[in-house]
Amino acid sequence: MSFVTTETLLAVFAIFCRIGGCLLIAPGFSAVQVPTRVRLFIAIGISLALSPLLIDTVQPKVGDGSGLTLLPLLFTELVTGLFIGLAARLFFLALQTITVAMTQAIGLSPIPGTIGDGVEQVPALTMLFTLTATTLMFITGLHVELLRGLVHSYAALPPGQPFQARLVLVDVADQVAATFLIALRIGSPFILYSIIVNFAIGITNKLMPQLPVFFIAMPFVLVGGLMLLLITARDFIEHFQGALGTWILGG
Repeated sequence: MSFVTTETLLAVFAIFCRIGGCLLIAPGFSAVQVPTRVRLFIAIGISLALSPLLIDTVQPKVGDGSGLTLLPLLFTELVTGLFIGLAARLFFLALQTITVAMTQAIGLSPIPGTIGDGVEQVPALTMLFTLTATTLMFITGLHVELLRGLVHSYAALPPGQPFQARLVLVDVADQVAATFLIALRIGSPFILYSIIVNFAIGITNKLMPQLPVFFIAMPFVLVGGLMLLLITARDFIEHFQGALGTWILGG
């Protein structure tokens, strides 16, 4: 007959710190539309489900359970989980940024926004693409690959190691550069469209200053932007989903 010892409970709690820290800001799991209690139960359930795979790795680091041993371990595990969740979150932050720019480029910015994955309003186009990307992440099983990456992180970032702030900051900076480059590549047709249209409107306004070109041209700019969105939306999502999947699978 086996008994659950204090060291076992502390090891499970250390596992919860990394997994819960990741799910705290990971895309999809951290959505404000999901109640806080539900998110907590999801983190606890996943931690308990993965504990049999990780308990042998974490339990020796707990030691005798004293504060001098336990507090640095819990802090390092929590920060490691937050870093992994932030790395995935950066993809969706870049997606939100480029869709806001796209909204302004095609003339949809005057339309009131909705509450997105946060506490502030975002344009309807941003909400559409963010919700689509999040839904596809769960449909294609990338959330499972994210959890598998969390399990593999115990081999790449063993528990109990000192927190290396400089290395983490360098990795975050590289991830920011990579994700926003992907977003810029996705939104480049709309940026180019905005430059060409505004240049044409400016030339027309110089040639006919007495004509209110801006008010006349706005419906045509909006229709052209929506047509461009219709043509590129599928490739937009596929490219973003492919980049996210490549990062998660290559971890």
